[in-house]
Amino acid sequence: MESEDTPTAVLPAHTCWELLRGIAYGRMALCVEGQPEIYPINAQVDHGTLVFRTSEGSKQRAAEGAPVAFEADGVLQDGSRAWSVVIKGNASTIQRTAELMSTIHLPLHPWEPGRKDRFMRIVPTSITGRSFDVMPAPQLERMPVASEE
Repeated sequence: MESEDTPTAVLPAHTCWELLRGIAYGRMALCVEGQPEIYPINAQVDHGTLVFRTSEGSKQRAAEGAPVAFEADGVLQDGSRAWSVVIKGNASTIQRTAELMSTIHLPLHPWEPGRKDRFMRIVPTSITGRSFDVMPAPQLERMPVASEE
């Protein structure tokens, strides 16, 4: 439940897209063998969709043609507000040569080494976002350290 003294702002879609253009990584949630899984992925906005790179494997097979959710969050540059954006949609491998060539320029840099030669696209069915004030971290009182004598 949201607290009345710390209002959460619902972000319009254009603001969500603007925030997503400034990130390189997020998390993709999908169902793998009947179980929910969450994967960190490197993603970039591309004409109202998200493109990411992966290798051939369980994530790629489970995401192919399936409903997925992508979530990214961050803090505004001045540190005063945090934000979170969620895209829900369907993922598919980019297979057409012309479409692949138009996404090859995107700065998709994997975290983990190895071949990541599958380019996939999430076509959104919805995009939602929220922002809220960041609470300052509480100052913990330092406990004195007992000296050994």
